[in-house]
Amino acid sequence: EVQLVESGGGLVQAGGSLRLSCAASGFTFDDYGIGWFRQAPGKEREGVSCISISDGSTYYADSVKGRFTISSDNAKNTVYLQMSSLKPEDTAVYYCAAVGVRGYVSGYGPDFGSWGQGTQVTVSS
Repeated sequence: EVQLVESGGGLVQAGGSLRLSCAASGFTFDDYGIGWFRQAPGKEREGVSCISISDGSTYYADSVKGRFTISSDNAKNTVYLQMSSLKPEDTAVYYCAAVGVRGYVSGYGPDFGSWGQGTQVTVSS
């Protein structure tokens, strides 16, 4: 059974940083892409970033390019999202999700079959 557990959310001031973690289990890590999505109240879900575990290729939404960095620790089956220069508009529940296609990266939510429970990120102005 695929399991994804997010952690690392919290409250931070604008301009600050946070690192989110997504611990994965129940599948062959190398065969998947892991994405980060976010959803703010009253807004549609947005694909933030994605990494292909097998080759390290990445995807970033334009809204986070240059501020967020996605990485993976294959020994720990964990994907990280380092978020810097945070803005109030980054406030949302952040979810990690898995897509079972080797070498594939995407910001399109329906591509992803497994999801974590989410972690709240709040950026104060």
